[in-house]
Amino acid sequence: MNATSPAVVTFGSLHYDIIVKGPARPRKGETVTGSAWHPACGGKGGNQAVSAARQGVPSAMIGAVADDQFGSALLSNLDRYGVDRGFVRTIPGIGSGMSVAIFDSEGDYGAVIVSGSNLELGEEDVEAAKNLFRPGAILVLQNEVPDAANVLAAAAMKKAGGRVILNAAPARKPSAELEKLVDIVVVNAVEAEALSDVPEVNSLDSALAAARTLSKAYPVAVVTAGGDGVACVERDSGKETAIPAIKVQLVSTHGAGDEFIGVLAAQLLQDAPVEAALMKANEAAAILVSKQR
Repeated sequence: MNATSPAVVTFGSLHYDIIVKGPARPRKGETVTGSAWHPACGGKGGNQAVSAARQGVPSAMIGAVADDQFGSALLSNLDRYGVDRGFVRTIPGIGSGMSVAIFDSEGDYGAVIVSGSNLELGEEDVEAAKNLFRPGAILVLQNEVPDAANVLAAAAMKKAGGRVILNAAPARKPSAELEKLVDIVVVNAVEAEALSDVPEVNSLDSALAAARTLSKAYPVAVVTAGGDGVACVERDSGKETAIPAIKVQLVSTHGAGDEFIGVLAAQLLQDAPVEAALMKANEAAAILVSKQR
């Protein structure tokens, strides 16, 4: 990565994932027999950084792993995709972040994450990576690290003249301090229900209604509604965009949101208008969910 070029800078989570395939996700007290399992490198932050790098733009990761096998695998994965991981800190004596994701026969899933080293992110990491915060850069945040750490990173990027995208996932209301630093918020239907005044987001129209609510707090609000499409409201211009989903044969939804975010950030880094960036991100997510992985 060129030392002076702006980049997609992802500040956030790295998880070593254990993927389990079964006929259905177990109910409380139930044991089901799975058909396969495999490991994967993830975490919303790691996935988004890789997604941006795969678009051919400079991509850097600020995060934390442990000095364990999971941490080594996560670093190797960033290297594999050309993500600059010079600001991923290795912390001794604490476990790397990990998750277990259980997929059902329809390709949908539920997951449990153990944050581990991700919870150690903070001022030290922002200060160490200060040269990444520069005009034209895009900072990508998620809710898998402490809100206070996100505030520090967002403040540094805004001061430098870059833009901030918050993927408010998992659903957690941002602090007032973080809220005012965010240029673009991106949520899925479940997160939109939790953060807006729309109780049920189950269509493109209701996603647009949720985006309208969220745009009261954020300059640009994006709601991804899975198989229904993507809605966006740009507050300053009043522009509303509703992009229908691309119809594909669903194989797995895992990672679709992160692919969307990474491609969106890469497009914006290249000065694409918001609507054009959303269309590219929507296309990339559709391709991902239709792939055997």
